[in-house]
Amino acid sequence: MKKLFLLMLGVFMLSNCAELEKYVNVGENATPQEKFRACALSEAHAKLKNGTLFSADMTSTKNEIVNTCLKKMALQAAGIDEEAQSITSSIINSLR
Repeated sequence: MKKLFLLMLGVFMLSNCAELEKYVNVGENATPQEKFRACALSEAHAKLKNGTLFSADMTSTKNEIVNTCLKKMALQAAGIDEEAQSITSSIINSLR
């Protein structure tokens, strides 16, 4: 819980900072922890920008961010990126 609070505090401090990009963009050689931290920060910042960061309780928001990032990391590890997901969604929608 303390880590999440610190993460959220970090988002607030960095939300208007031009340097946010250096925290959410990690290289290919980044550790899984660095990749997860970058994803979580990016997701939390996106929720802050669209006004949904505090629309649910802390546990629900935390679980949503964790699940989103774990899914993204698993897909990337399998060689399936978000563009592939988008293409597949388009194909399915066109077949409806």
